[in-house]
Amino acid sequence: MVTGCAASMGSLGAIMTADTAAPVSSISGEVEEYSFGSTPEGLRDWLRQHRIQEIDCAVPDIAGVARGKTMPAEKFVKLDAVHLPISIFHQTITGDYVGFEEDGQALYAESDLMMVPDLSTIRPAPWASSPTAQVIHDATWQNGAPVEVAPRNVLKHVLALYAKEGWVPVVAPELEFYLTKTNSDPDYPLEPPIGRSGRPGAGRQAYSLGAVDEYDKIVDDIYEFAELQYLKIDTIIQEGGAAQLEINLLHGDALHLADQVFLFKRTIREAAFRQSCYATFMAKPLANEPGSAMHIHQSIVDSKTGKNIFTNADGSASPLFYNFLAGQQAYLPSAMCLFAPYVNSYRRLVPNGAAPINVEWGHDNRSAGLRVPISPESARRVENRLPGSDSNPYIALAASLACGYLGMKQKLDPRAAVVGNAYRNDHQLPRGLLEALIAFEDCADLQEVLGKRFSHVYLALKRSEFEEFMRVISPWEREHLLLSV
Repeated sequence: MVTGCAASMGSLGAIMTADTAAPVSSISGEVEEYSFGSTPEGLRDWLRQHRIQEIDCAVPDIAGVARGKTMPAEKFVKLDAVHLPISIFHQTITGDYVGFEEDGQALYAESDLMMVPDLSTIRPAPWASSPTAQVIHDATWQNGAPVEVAPRNVLKHVLALYAKEGWVPVVAPELEFYLTKTNSDPDYPLEPPIGRSGRPGAGRQAYSLGAVDEYDKIVDDIYEFAELQYLKIDTIIQEGGAAQLEINLLHGDALHLADQVFLFKRTIREAAFRQSCYATFMAKPLANEPGSAMHIHQSIVDSKTGKNIFTNADGSASPLFYNFLAGQQAYLPSAMCLFAPYVNSYRRLVPNGAAPINVEWGHDNRSAGLRVPISPESARRVENRLPGSDSNPYIALAASLACGYLGMKQKLDPRAAVVGNAYRNDHQLPRGLLEALIAFEDCADLQEVLGKRFSHVYLALKRSEFEEFMRVISPWEREHLLLSV
C-alpha cells in the first residue's frame, strides 16, 4: 500500500523514444552545437563571434524570477566573482523580505554570496537592443559551498541523491501559457489578443492549426529566438483555452531542461512584447478558460548502462517503476505548494477544470494525475500532470523527482491503476495554498530530501504572500457582499 506524508497518499508530445537507452553523456547534447571553451580566451572568442557587448548574469530566485547584474562583456570574460546579497532568495513575489529567522536564530546577516557562471548555459539574448548574452549562475557562499535555498542548488542536491544510487533522471517538461492583450490596470480582467483574423482568440480550439496561425507572428518570433539561443523546440500546439499555447521540449537531463524552461519563459514573454501583447504563465489567468500546466515526463536510466530502470530485461515494468509511481502517489499531495505556489494556482485544480484533482495513475489516461503514456518499453515513463506553469521549474522538477526517489528508497507499492474517468474519484489534493503549506510543513521526509533550510525559507515566503493576498478585497466581495450582508 502507498504510504507517505499524505493521508491517502500531456499533451505536449515530448515522446521519450528508444533514445532514452542511449548513453547518459548524450542526454543533453545541445551545447555541442556551439563551443566557447572554459578559459577566458575561449569565451572571448565566442563573444567576439556573436559580437556580444553585454552580459546578463542571471540567477533564478524562489519564484523563478531572473535576478542578477548586467556588465560589459570585456569585464565578464575575466570570470571574476560577481556578488549579490542572500536576500534575493528571501524576497516574495511582491518584494517583501522574510524567512531570515530559523528556530529563533538569525539565519543570515544579509551576507553577500558569489554568483558562479555555468558557461554551458551561455546564450545570446536576441531581443536585446544591443548584442547581449545571458548566463545562468549558481549561488555559492564565499567559501564555495552551495547556497542551500537557491532553487538550482536544490535540484542539484536531489540529482546528487539519484547519482549516489547510480540513477540519472530523464525528463521532458510541457509548458502551457496564455497570450493576452496588454493590461495596464490590474483591476480589469485579462482578455485574449486580436489575431490575424481581426478577432480575439476563442477557447475550446485544442490542437487547431488555424488557432495557432492566428498568432503566427509570435510563434515565428519564438522559433527565431529559440534558434538564435541554440534551444530546441519539439512542437508548439494550440491548447484548449483562448489564445492558450503549449510548447514541447525534448527529453533530457533534468538540470538542462530546468534551465531551458527558465530561458523559454523569458523568451516567450519577449516574443509577445515584440507583438504588443503579453505572454503569461499564471496558472489561471482567465476565469472561464482552462488553467496552464507544466506537465513533467519522468524516467530514470542506469548511469552505467544507460538503460531505463523502469523496464525489466523481458520488457515488463520493473519493481522500481511501481515504487516510483507509489512515491508520487504518497508524497505529491504534500508537495503541492511547490507545484502550485500561489493562491491563483488552486483555481486551476478544481473538478471539471481540465486539470487533475487526485494522484491516481492510469495507462494513457489524461484524467489521472499520473499518466503512463504509450511508449516503447525502453522509454517507459511517468507523466506528472499536477504542476502549474507558474511553478519554478527547478523546484518543480526537484520536488517531483524527490517524491519518486522516496518511493524507490522506501519500496512503496502503488494503488491499482484507475480505469475510466479519474475526475470522478475523490479530490485528493489541497484545496488552497494554506492547506498545501501545512501539508508540506508536516512532511519531514520531503523536507529532508529537499533541504530543511530551503523548506523553512519557502514556507516563510509563501505564508507571507498568502497573508498579503488576504488583505486584498476582490470584485466578488464587492459585488455580492457590499449591499447584501
